Amino acid sequence: MSLYCRPFLAMNPSLRCNDIHSKLNPTRVAEVLFPQDEDDVIRAVVEAKNQRRAISICGGRHAMGGQQFGEDTLLLDMTGLDFVKPVDRVHGTVEVGCGIQWPALLAALHAQQEGEETVWTIRQKQTGADNLTIGGALAANIHGRGLRMKPFVDDIECFRIVDAEGVPHHCSRTENEKLFALAIGGYGCFGIVTAITLRLSPRIKLQRIVEVTTLDLLPDTIRERIGRGCLYGDFQFSIDEQSDDFLWKGVLSSYRPVSGDPVIPTSQTVLNATKWQELVTLAHHDRKKAFQTYADYYLSTHGQLYYSDIHQLSMYVNDYHEQLNRDARPACQASEMITELYVPHDHLISFMKEAATLLRSRGVAVIYGTMRLIRKDSVSFLSWAQSDFACVIFNLHTEHSEEGIAQAAQVFQSLIDLAISFQGSYFLTYHRWARRDQIEAAHPNFAAFLSEKLRLDPQERFQSNWWRHHRDLFSLFSNR
Repeated sequence: MSLYCRPFLAMNPSLRCNDIHSKLNPTRVAEVLFPQDEDDVIRAVVEAKNQRRAISICGGRHAMGGQQFGEDTLLLDMTGLDFVKPVDRVHGTVEVGCGIQWPALLAALHAQQEGEETVWTIRQKQTGADNLTIGGALAANIHGRGLRMKPFVDDIECFRIVDAEGVPHHCSRTENEKLFALAIGGYGCFGIVTAITLRLSPRIKLQRIVEVTTLDLLPDTIRERIGRGCLYGDFQFSIDEQSDDFLWKGVLSSYRPVSGDPVIPTSQTVLNATKWQELVTLAHHDRKKAFQTYADYYLSTHGQLYYSDIHQLSMYVNDYHEQLNRDARPACQASEMITELYVPHDHLISFMKEAATLLRSRGVAVIYGTMRLIRKDSVSFLSWAQSDFACVIFNLHTEHSEEGIAQAAQVFQSLIDLAISFQGSYFLTYHRWARRDQIEAAHPNFAAFLSEKLRLDPQERFQSNWWRHHRDLFSLFSNR
């Protein structure tokens, strides 16, 4: 019997896939399988090898850079591997399936430890959306809004990965350490991660501190907040390009531990789906009011209490742009595209001033913008946090026309050039619009990364549109 007819591998009737956020990655795959455990994954890889078929790997389907789909590949949807094993309360770790998503993981951790004085929980997650898999977080080496945290590699104790031959491996900092470093931030190029052991932290209560401030005051304020023990924080800057405050004024939110065991009220102010959609709509039509509305909302939450894990969850409405498209009736569809840029702390103010000038001159709407901090990552092979950086995120409105996409690509390339001019870098995850010279400048070992991929997977069993794009951009020989 063919593997693809086995009942544990349900078929997806739709073979045309796309990412959830930008919807700029339409890809027709050959088949979609839903493995339920590692044995299913091994059988799928072995049969794909025997049939000389390429495999792509997806989870929450939010990635915008083409890492999760490949034209005419066998797509493995990993969301069925969603187990959570018992928490190791001695070492503060837990083994989870690669397909578990953040809300389900938190629910499982809380349920397991109900009534315990110390509850072990996650350290960080990416913001913006919650229904993302832990396997995807590993593949992109994500980060959250920790003020003194390294990327997600620092939260990973070990993992299991199935290679191109269908052989599983245990990887850690001391066992198969090179594969460990390659796969974290490796975008699925080196195999299928099935299980991940996470390093946890005790769950604590935090108080949110909110103020509206300006970029020139931000460095000293952040240092003061860290000195007061704040663990998380971010700076949401003004997106009104008509204002002198554009990219300069912003809402600084930080979170500090509270002493004792205060009760968290159930009546606290929250941003529900309706308010979130209204805020996004304002950002498209009245960015001055959007920023003021956002600032007013956050200021109203000053002093509120949160758990250290729950406060990292975010409101996100799937297909939110469909409503905007219907209301505006544009000539073509549109969505937002994200880029994330890194600059040394000392260059942040100069970078933001020049970025404001650049974005105004291009006439592209910034729908959302935020700033965070990251500590240097010395473990992952394709480390994007090559130094302690300020992380600057721009979410740009992008029309789905040839002209609109070209305009967004040109703006993103210009922003990358700007970051590089300040000894900075950019995140590879969100798009494939960087030029080769930009990739080489921002990620000096990228060519070596591609070579390692072909060394460990010479038949290119694991493929994606992201991999194919960069393989061709660097003119690497393909064995397929």
